[in-house]
Amino acid sequence: MRNKALIVITGNSNPLLSHSVCSILGLTVGQALVGRFSDGEVRVEVNQNVRGLDVYVIQSLCPPVNENLIELLVLVDALKRASARRINVVIPYYGYGRQDQKDKPRVSIAAKVVADLLTVAGLDRLVTIDLHATQIQGYFDVPVDHLYGTEVLVEDAKDNLFGDDTVVAPDAGGVERARVFASRLNVDLAIMDHRGTEVCPSSSIVGEVKGRPVIILDDMVDTGQTLVRAAEAAQAAGASCINAYCVHAVLSGDALRRIERSPIRSLTVTDTIPHSKEIAQSGKLRIVSIAPLLAEVIKRVHNEDSVSALFR
Repeated sequence: MRNKALIVITGNSNPLLSHSVCSILGLTVGQALVGRFSDGEVRVEVNQNVRGLDVYVIQSLCPPVNENLIELLVLVDALKRASARRINVVIPYYGYGRQDQKDKPRVSIAAKVVADLLTVAGLDRLVTIDLHATQIQGYFDVPVDHLYGTEVLVEDAKDNLFGDDTVVAPDAGGVERARVFASRLNVDLAIMDHRGTEVCPSSSIVGEVKGRPVIILDDMVDTGQTLVRAAEAAQAAGASCINAYCVHAVLSGDALRRIERSPIRSLTVTDTIPHSKEIAQSGKLRIVSIAPLLAEVIKRVHNEDSVSALFR
């Protein structure tokens, strides 16, 4: 790197990912205490000189979301008060990203609240992966590098194609993402049409999937209901086998059990969110690392090279 004054510091949300990124960059994780006082308050102490240096803080806003968010805010504040030259916040998974608009009369736009908190705390740049809604970038008054974790997934999918696959978008909001994915793989695209009510739902696939392997693509899997619903619709339409790809694996509640009982043959995810031992050992789950992508982006940002060139 042109400028050796680079430090990577991690919170407690995903330390394994942070260590993997540092290993690729040939660095050691920065010295910082991120703990708790006896009453539960977050305690942060940076244990090395960061004055005039570029610092990258890696912290996913995954469960426990509020704990990880406060850790991040206090970390940024500590670095600002320690006179770091530039504080770059790397959020592999942006929690609260689903609350991005006022879709009902009296609700919060929590994604904007989080952006305001981070801005006031003192970040200079945000690096994040597959925001649930791209307009969240506009909530920040600092540069935002929005990365596409699907780039990592598409490379994996290329090695596992059958030849006549169809990519399925599980809902209307994921159509553009699925279209790009299908284009990169040079396969057909289908869209799931979900109608009806909660009491009497109706799901069908618009597109050709009969006798074909199906790839369901989504940005995240939380409860697994959307993914399973799409898989069941594809099975009903005659798909020969069904695999799923998701960038962020939240997998809350009974999601893993729901997926294991579904027609989905495999679910491929990234490590933007750490996985419990039970989840990691699931026979249907495959994990590909986002660390090489993050390391390359950090290097490019630090050297002031183009980041968008990675996705052309």
